[in-house]
Amino acid sequence: MTKRPNMSQQSLRPCNVRIGGVQKLSLVDYPGHVAAALFLAGCNMRCGYCHNPELVLPERLAPSIPVDDVMTFLKSRVGRLDGVVISGGEPTVHEDLPELARTIKALGYDVKLDTNGTHPDMVRQMIDEGTIDFVAMDVKGSLEKYVEIAARPIDLEAIRQNVRLMIDSGIGHEFRTTIVREQLEVEDFEKIGQLVKGAKRFALQHFRTGTTISPQFARYHTFSEEEFAAAKKIMERYVDECVIH
Repeated sequence: MTKRPNMSQQSLRPCNVRIGGVQKLSLVDYPGHVAAALFLAGCNMRCGYCHNPELVLPERLAPSIPVDDVMTFLKSRVGRLDGVVISGGEPTVHEDLPELARTIKALGYDVKLDTNGTHPDMVRQMIDEGTIDFVAMDVKGSLEKYVEIAARPIDLEAIRQNVRLMIDSGIGHEFRTTIVREQLEVEDFEKIGQLVKGAKRFALQHFRTGTTISPQFARYHTFSEEEFAAAKKIMERYVDECVIH
């Protein structure tokens, strides 16, 4: 069972994370919650379809928002918001992410973490401390295609560990895959389904053109409705719920 410490008794210290953006109100990023979303700058992947180059590419990083300013805002919304999403970029590249989660949790918020799953030890620490309540993980594709899609060397064992950690933790979770037809085929979802077998929820996400890390993706496509339906049918054999976004 996840430990739920009395956060008021914990010693909180200043945390050093780079916050590149804040969404002050979201009704869709945290299931069942009226939430704010924090976007941490920096990422250890370079997925071509990513729509947030200002949170990923060092030469294009958005100006940093002081953590104290963000905390002042969150304190002012206590009672009006009930959740905070920590997203990115990739939040787990920040050593002080656990401290950020502690600080937000101490205000009384539920906390959702968005991650690419490359740092399971950090996620495990936060689950054990009770400072995150929901985890969403991007599954890039079948493990055989991970390096190609992420465009960086990837520790595949870390990906496996983070998947099992989320499923076995007992806390709310969701896995999701952004589908670019030039990278994935319907048949890939057999292996993806085996990877996340037993998960509560899986989302198949349309790739949409626009500003992306790799300009060539402006010419790329997502699945047809028929292909989405076929992928969904496969995933429903492995997970409790599969949705299409």
